Amino acid sequence: MRAPLFLISLALSSAACSDGTGYAERAGVETEPTSPTANATPVAAKAQELEEETDRYLFAYAWPAEASAEPGLAKIMKTKADALRTRLVADADEDWDAAQDAEYTPRQHSASMEWKVVADLPRYLSLSGEMASYSGGAHGMYGVQSLVWDREEEQAVDGIALFNSPVALEQALGQRLCDTLNAERSERRGFAVEPDSDDMFDKCPGLDEATVLVGSSDGRSFDRLAVYFGPYVAGAYAEGAYELDFPVTASVIDAVKPAYAGAFSVKR
Repeated sequence: MRAPLFLISLALSSAACSDGTGYAERAGVETEPTSPTANATPVAAKAQELEEETDRYLFAYAWPAEASAEPGLAKIMKTKADALRTRLVADADEDWDAAQDAEYTPRQHSASMEWKVVADLPRYLSLSGEMASYSGGAHGMYGVQSLVWDREEEQAVDGIALFNSPVALEQALGQRLCDTLNAERSERRGFAVEPDSDDMFDKCPGLDEATVLVGSSDGRSFDRLAVYFGPYVAGAYAEGAYELDFPVTASVIDAVKPAYAGAFSVKR
């Protein structure tokens, strides 16, 4: 894929967004395979990169070879890409058509999504999807999505769906969640968060407002997770997104749905 296309789209969103490898690293993906043959991707599988640019819009969508190796998941990726392009084209056309008799030219719209491997286990493939969009406003928007593919069930679920509920995971993480977030806030802002503050950006958001990525340090089980709060969730847009890394503990495993409990282990 030509690097400039994704870079243009992501630059429109904000320089505050972390680079793509950060999400995988925080969730525990190894930079090298655990072993030469572990979870090897079939030779025929290839990464997919879809790109299209016109005066009205800039579109880019990509997913890794590991996702292409799963026919059911590859179909989901293509469906998601088609849906994103359809929305982008419709919004751009509406903007341009409305300006036909005006004395201005709308700005080029953009939408991009790039899926990356967070963890590749024998049964599960955990992905993070970095998205960015721009529709002519003061700035673009960006964020991260989670997807976990179950090879046995041939089913895709959001990372938080592996747990009994967002509240159950919040309780499992306990005070660590807010303390870790406030430490990051204080570092960026240059002052500590007031415990009794009524400011919406000083409060601790619930995990129903977050993206949860599940990762692995050994390629055998999920033993790490990352909590991602996008723009305007835990702070002002200028603060950027907040990505918080946590090891899996016994309390976290207690919050996992029974059907997925065997995929998790305590981080050693």
